Formats: sequence, C-alpha cells, structure tokens
Amino acid sequence: MQKLKLTVIICTYNRERYIYNVLQSIAQNNFDKEDYEILVVNNNSSDNTAVECQRFHHDYPDVVFRCIDESRQGLSYARNAGVTNARGDVVVFVDDDATVNDKYLDTYNTFFVKRQDVMAAGGPIIPRYETEEPSWMSYYTRALITGCIYYGKEERRFPRGKYPGGGNAAYRKEVFDTIGLFNPDLGRKGNSLIGAEEKDLFSRMDACGIKYYYLPTAVLYHIIPEGKLTDSHFNRLTLSIGKSERIRTLSVSKSAYVKRLLSEGVKWCASIVLWVAFLLRLQPQKGNKIVQFRWNVSRGLLNIGEIS
Repeated sequence: MQKLKLTVIICTYNRERYIYNVLQSIAQNNFDKEDYEILVVNNNSSDNTAVECQRFHHDYPDVVFRCIDESRQGLSYARNAGVTNARGDVVVFVDDDATVNDKYLDTYNTFFVKRQDVMAAGGPIIPRYETEEPSWMSYYTRALITGCIYYGKEERRFPRGKYPGGGNAAYRKEVFDTIGLFNPDLGRKGNSLIGAEEKDLFSRMDACGIKYYYLPTAVLYHIIPEGKLTDSHFNRLTLSIGKSERIRTLSVSKSAYVKRLLSEGVKWCASIVLWVAFLLRLQPQKGNKIVQFRWNVSRGLLNIGEIS
C-alpha cells in the first residue's frame, strides 16, 4: 500500500447539517488525491451523519475516504482513534462544522516537507456567522465563542502562551509517540462543553521543547449558528472552561491547580480594567460580557455550580 503524506481526520457527532460541506471543501483542494486520505471518526452520531458521508463518497470516488466508529463517547477518544488509524505521516484535524480554503492541504504538506524540525502547526480560524454578530461581542469574547485565531499574514511560531485551535491543527504522527495521545478526561463528550484537551496536549509539547508554527495560508472557516450566541450557551461554555481548567491542572499536580487559581486573580484585575474601558466607550454590554465570562470561569475552577 502506498504511503500517504497526509491523513485528514474529522471527528464528528451529530453534524449531518455540516459534514458534507467540510468533506467537499477538502476534496476540492488543489492537491494530489493519491497523497492524502480523509478519515471520519463517527462518535455515536444518531442523526444522518453516516448517510451524508456515504453521499460524499459517492460524489467523490477518487478521494481516499474511510469512516470508522468510536463507541467511547468523547472528542478525545475520537481523536485518539483517528491518530491510531491514520495512514499518513502527518495528521490534520479539521472541525466537522467548518470548511477549508483551497490551499489548505498543500500548505501543510509543503511546510512539513520544508521544516523537518517542526512537529506541529496550525492556521487561522475565521468565524462565519449564520446570523449577525451580536453587539456584546468583542475581541476578548470572539475567540472564546468562535475559536477565532489570526496572527497575521506571515509564517511564524505561535505567540507565547498561544497554540493551534483543535479544529485546525496538524501534527507529525510520530509526536504522539513522545507526548502521548489526547487526555480522554478532557474534551467534548456528547453535548458536554468540557474542553482544554488541546491546551493539555500543547503544554506537554512545550515541556518537551517541541516547536509548533502558525501557517497563515491554512485557513479554516468555522460556522457559528445562532444557538452558539445565546446567553445560555455562553454561561454553559464559560463555566465549562473553568471546570476544564480544574481537571487539567489537577491532573498535573495540586501546585499547578493553585498556580492557576492565583492567575485567576490577575485575570480578574484585567477583566475589571476592560469593563471600565468599555464603560467609558459607552459599550457596557461588551464589558459586562467579559465580567460574566470571568465569573463563570472562576465558579468552574472552584467547582461551584453545575452545567445546565
């Protein structure tokens, strides 16, 4: 069997509305179809996701395409199944509610061929709203809600403390032999909004001195439905961020958790400064949302309150 350069992994759970579009956007890339495969990991979808995948396979028979099932519920389980079953030297994770640009695959392949010293990379994540962006959205909450990432038009290392978004990230498969797989205690599980699995993974990479780069021409467009802009979703998501950080840091050590609690105090000071700044600009809704975010994260870190 011919060795593939890339395996594009799409982990999916009940995304019949979007899955065909992301598969199609990958297939329409200007990249030799003999050099990559698409691997869909179906994580117990109960809708027509499987039917949509079959429709794609029928429409694009020249694409090397596989679907596997992961019965253990959770995005980290699905991602780990994808890595384990990938045939490519480089694995590229793409969100199931997105599309990619036509240079996407070539960008990643060219980079990893050129930079043999780099183990991972990621590109911009640009939100595409199905409705209008709400008035309370600001620079500080946009990344939170949409996963938005943009660090300019030049190839570079990610800024300190930043890392690729989980829905647009590529790794040499060998890196997982060094740092291990995704932590299944973290990451989405069904309708749960627990996350931080990418932060955990890149923290382990940082500890090993492994480099990862930002690639401006590997662009992912993340679809944002109206449901993700509701107050209910905002509260669930931000409380989950705090709970995720509690799980992540405690899995490292108690001192890491205490350090994270101390940093939360610093973040509160910054949040209050931003609240005052937006108030002075006569944009109180933006500042109020930042304080609401901080309050929910702190509650999650302290394990106060449940996710409804």
